[in-house]
Amino acid sequence: MNFTHPFRDEDGDKLREECGVFGAIGTKDASAVTALGLHALQHRGQEAAGISSFDGTNFFTRRGLGHVVDNFSGEDALAELPGFMAAGHVRYSTTGGAGLRNVQPLHADLASGGFAVAHNGNISNAQTLREDLVKRGAIFQSTSDTEVIIHLVATSRYPTLIDRFVDALRLVEGAYSLIVMTPEGMIACRDPLGIRPLVMGRMGDAVLFASESVAFDVAGAEFIRQVEPGELVQVDHDGEIRSMHPFGKHPSRPCIFEHVYFSRPDSVFDGRSVYAARKAIGEQLAIEAPCDVDLVIPVPDSGVPAAIGYAQQSGLPFELGIIRSHYVGRTFIQPSDSARHSGVRRKHNANRGLVEGKKIVLIDDSIVRGTTSMKIVEMMRDAGASEVHFRVASPPTAHSCFYGVDTPERNKLLAAQMDLEPMRQFIKADSLAFVSIDGLYRAVGSEPRDPKCPQYCDACFTGDYPTSLTDLTRREDEAAQLPFDKVA
Repeated sequence: MNFTHPFRDEDGDKLREECGVFGAIGTKDASAVTALGLHALQHRGQEAAGISSFDGTNFFTRRGLGHVVDNFSGEDALAELPGFMAAGHVRYSTTGGAGLRNVQPLHADLASGGFAVAHNGNISNAQTLREDLVKRGAIFQSTSDTEVIIHLVATSRYPTLIDRFVDALRLVEGAYSLIVMTPEGMIACRDPLGIRPLVMGRMGDAVLFASESVAFDVAGAEFIRQVEPGELVQVDHDGEIRSMHPFGKHPSRPCIFEHVYFSRPDSVFDGRSVYAARKAIGEQLAIEAPCDVDLVIPVPDSGVPAAIGYAQQSGLPFELGIIRSHYVGRTFIQPSDSARHSGVRRKHNANRGLVEGKKIVLIDDSIVRGTTSMKIVEMMRDAGASEVHFRVASPPTAHSCFYGVDTPERNKLLAAQMDLEPMRQFIKADSLAFVSIDGLYRAVGSEPRDPKCPQYCDACFTGDYPTSLTDLTRREDEAAQLPFDKVA
C-alpha cells in the first residue's frame, strides 16, 4: 500500500508528519529488513532516508535525499550495509532544516565506540543545550537537534554508556522515540510522556523496533507490544532483552493526531486500530454535526475512513466524488505560476457526473491554512454541486506543534485567526463543523478529556503543551526586548 497525503507540496496545507524510525537486530539481512520497514513508513517522511548497519566490527551508513526506493532499491545499495544489526530513518525536516548533513541516522565515534542514532520527534530545548555545548568546545557537524543527544552522551561523566545515555536524556525536553546502535547492541527508548510512538516486534530470532506496527506487516514480522512511555529497551547480540524505566512513571500523553492523520490506517496505535478509530471519529462527527445532503464525499486519501463512518452513522450514501491521480509526483515540472497554482486539480478531479445537481458534504481530517479546503469547495461547485458542506474529523488546529511535526507558524493557522463563521466564509462552504475535543477522545476509545490531566497530547487543538518549551520561551523573551521596529 502506498499511503500518501495529498496537497502538501503545493502550499503546505497539511501537517507534515515528523519522521519514521525502524531498527532490526539479530538477522543477517538487517539492512534489507530495515529498508522494507522504512518503505512502509514512507508516509512519515518523504524528504530523505538513511540506514546504518553494524557487522560486529564496523559501522556503515548510507543516506540520501528522496524516497526509500530512490536510495535502497538495488542489491548494490544494500551490499554497502552489511551486518546483523541496522537502523533506518525517513525524514521531514523539523528542527535543523533540509540538507544531506541532517539526514539520519547520525553516526559518531565515541570513546566507547561507534554510536548511531535515529530520532523521531523534536527536542524543544535543543538550541539552549547546543549553545552550552558549543561554549564547552563541542563541534557540530549538522544543524539537527538529534546531534545534541550525541554530544550530551559524549560529554557525560558517567562510567557506562547506558548511564551516559540516560544522563543525556535527563537534560532533554520535548518528544523522542530513539533507536540507537552501539557495538554492544541496540537501544530503543521513548520519551517519558510517550508523545511519539514506538513499537516492538519479532521476526524469528530477530528483534525489531518501528514507529508503526504496519512496518512489521510489510517486513513479515510479528507485532509484540508498544515500547512504554519512558521505557528504555536494550537488546544485545545474543538476543537478550532488558527493560528499564529510568525516568520514573508519568501520566502518558501520546499524540492524538496519530489517530487523526499521521499513522497509516492499517497500523495499530496505542492499542487501537487506526482505521477503526478514524471511522469512529466520522461516526462521532455525524452525531455532532449532521447534514441534510445527498452524498458523503471524502477528501482523498486521508478523509476516507472518517467519511465511511460519517456515512454509515447518518445513513447517507458514501461516494467517491473526488478522484485522485496516483501518478503526480513531487518532482512534477511546473512550467508557469498558473500551472503551479493548479496543483489541486492535477492531483484531484471532481466526479462531475456524480456530484452535479447534488447536495454534498465533504469530509477531511483537518484544516490547517484553509487554502486547499477552499480550492476543493470551489472545484465541487464548478462541477455543479448545488450545495457544498464541509465537516472536519478533528477539532480546529489553532496551535503550532513543537514535538516533531512541521506545522506552520501560528499566525498562518486558519483556526488561530478566525472563529467558525469567518472560517466557513473563507473556504466558501455552505456550512462548516469540526468534531469536538471530547468527541475525538470518545472516538479513539478514551473518556472525555480531563483538562487537569489530559490523556493525550492535543496541544495543536488546545494549546495545552505537556512539556516546557525552553527555546520558544527564550525566543519570545528576546523578541519582547527588541524595539518595535526590529520585531519581524
